[in-house]
Amino acid sequence: MNRAEREAVARRIMEQSPPVVPPGLYADVLRRGGRMLRRRTAARRLMWLVLCAAAVAFTVWALTVRPWVEPPSETTPPLTGWEGW
Repeated sequence: MNRAEREAVARRIMEQSPPVVPPGLYADVLRRGGRMLRRRTAARRLMWLVLCAAAVAFTVWALTVRPWVEPPSETTPPLTGWEGW
């Protein structure tokens, strides 16, 4: 099928009358669309809640453990200069 034939077929399809839409389709689409929006909203809120909970948990952990502080030395330094006392 060359380009001219494809264009002719496309013109014939576009000139036809549009298909008849079932009467209950609009109501079904509105119901499903509303349900999808509610699910997306709930998922987005859940994602933000989990993100905030993770941030709070990390902050509490960081404040209690304080990983930026150098841990105390496990060995004592050699004592020098005390023999003279």
